[in-house]
Amino acid sequence: MSITIGTRGSKLALAQTETVMKKLSALGIASEKIIINTLGDSTTQVPLHAIGGQGVFVRALDDAILAGEIDCAVHSMKDIPAYRPHGLFTAAVLKRDSPADYIAHNGPLDQVALIGTSSTRRRAQLLRHDPDLTIKDLRGNVDTRIRKLNDGEYDAIILAEAGLTRLDMHIPGERFPPEKFVPSPNQGTIAVVSRADPSLMEVLSALDHPETRTDVLIERAVMEQLGGGCYTPLGIYCRAGHLIAEVLSLDGTRTERIETDVKTIDEAREQGRLLKGKAQDLINEAFTQLGLSNEG
Repeated sequence: MSITIGTRGSKLALAQTETVMKKLSALGIASEKIIINTLGDSTTQVPLHAIGGQGVFVRALDDAILAGEIDCAVHSMKDIPAYRPHGLFTAAVLKRDSPADYIAHNGPLDQVALIGTSSTRRRAQLLRHDPDLTIKDLRGNVDTRIRKLNDGEYDAIILAEAGLTRLDMHIPGERFPPEKFVPSPNQGTIAVVSRADPSLMEVLSALDHPETRTDVLIERAVMEQLGGGCYTPLGIYCRAGHLIAEVLSLDGTRTERIETDVKTIDEAREQGRLLKGKAQDLINEAFTQLGLSNEG
């Protein structure tokens, strides 16, 4: 059996796909990759919320699977939206790498004043930490972001630590503790999405890491209850059943947060409903300030 794997063309996406291909090869399974361009890759001059949120990195690959052009696709799991097309299945969730954010900077950290990120969550958390910071939009692949940092356009930039590890990149900076700077749901996790073909799903399931799958499904259950995608500043992180979730105002001045242990997806959904009840005003406010409709 040979498996055709779809991927975005960025260095990080290709590195993640190579990881999956090596794991399949170790099981005696041949595979080939096909690069598919996505709207998120071709439109880099505007924030994600302006072009449809994290789903812009996934939609073209979903379509290729459903059209039979590829068997499966490799994603950063945090890019996969809460609601998925019928006929697709998350066949494997690999063991999680670091879930943390990483602040990269060339000068002293205490002299950082201008930080680059287009994430509403990272912006809000940074402003909560230091309201005097200036946050400027920054998109593009990892190389582009680092180049802009080195060119002096920013004092610092925020990246996912897992991406740097996968690219074997070592740059000056510090890891943010995920308990304080709560990451995006599923950050640090690679997922393999396939069509709902039992034989294909069985093969790919050999790559699955059950403990990671449980944690990220808990995070997704909370995310589904909250809604908001990348529009609302929200962080959700679960490790071995210990759940931390928070919703912030866009300016970081207000936060609603829960921290508890959960054992089941139903318990996670209940915690998500409780948090949404407390944070609904913040969620509505974010949509209003960003000029978006919140009909959910």
